[in-house]
Amino acid sequence: MSKVFVELKEVVGGQVRFIDTRFDLARPLAGREMYNIEHIEGAIYWDLEQDLSDMAGEQGRHPMVSKEKMTNLVQQAGLSPKDSIVIYDQGGSPFALRAYFLLEWAGFSNVHVLREGFAEAIKVLPVTDVKPIIQHSKVTLEWKDELYVDVKKVQKIVVGQLEGQLIDARSAVRYRGEVEPIDPIAGHIPTALNFDWEQLKNDGQFLAHEVLVEKLDGLADKAKPVIAYCGSGVTAAPLYASLKEAGYENVQLYVGSYSDWIRENEVETE
Repeated sequence: MSKVFVELKEVVGGQVRFIDTRFDLARPLAGREMYNIEHIEGAIYWDLEQDLSDMAGEQGRHPMVSKEKMTNLVQQAGLSPKDSIVIYDQGGSPFALRAYFLLEWAGFSNVHVLREGFAEAIKVLPVTDVKPIIQHSKVTLEWKDELYVDVKKVQKIVVGQLEGQLIDARSAVRYRGEVEPIDPIAGHIPTALNFDWEQLKNDGQFLAHEVLVEKLDGLADKAKPVIAYCGSGVTAAPLYASLKEAGYENVQLYVGSYSDWIRENEVETE
């Protein structure tokens, strides 16, 4: 069982590297603006679209970053796989968990996401508007490619050539194809189950460990691979991480997600 989330009481006074990932999908510059106004002392900022996605790519609306880009991001942040890293966003959001997935993919094992959001964190942690001085690292990363699923692997899962259970993290009405406010085609990837990621949080915080375990128990066979996806790979990250926390041992993320799938593949509706 992977421990993904940490609480404030676990990080106060510790030797921790903080990463601020606050973002607003409707206002892409808002996160960096919030960081510039104030952030947890020592925190660096990673932007969903500039740092944690390859917006020039074609594999969905928030495409997977390359290994070269991720390596540069880690080195410029002065990070080492030995560091204790805590990522935060505004709370109950998917952005910190996107960074969590990418760091896990890059071989980091001591990375956690703050269960509470920034507003709670600043009640007990010092804040500043001063950016930290970072000494770049020259670290070599050891990739965990088994965590990342591309469209070719999903195609094989759909037709039964590979074992795995797809889980759609979008709302039930989008999954069923009743409405589709973003993508040009409504529906879901064939064979996928549905679990709305919004069920994983309450009042700006992700659910306590025991509640996550209970809520996700029985969703899929824990002995088989489970693959989380959503519209663009962003809100699938909380489902990916919560499944790991709930005891699913073989969890993967289809970063391209539905917006990548519909480019060349058929969908189902209910």
